[in-house]
Amino acid sequence: MSTPLDAPDHGGLATLDRELEELIREENIEPGDHERFSHYVKKEKILESALTGKPVRALCGKKWTPGRDPEKFPVCPTCKEIYESLKA
Repeated sequence: MSTPLDAPDHGGLATLDRELEELIREENIEPGDHERFSHYVKKEKILESALTGKPVRALCGKKWTPGRDPEKFPVCPTCKEIYESLKA
């Protein structure tokens, strides 16, 4: 009699490892200017990120996990431009 651990291609730990690797690739957090700018994100997404720890996507497309006070940084020029065009 075999168990799922005997046949890793049919479930078990190997499947979990592949699923975890896929999730990590999908939620790839982009390096870059998010350290230098504050970005525009929907308020409900900020709250969701605070509760779940999932990254958010700014108007400019930058993906990161918020954690710093945005008041301490200048606004991302791309986010500001997109936001102004949406208001018009």
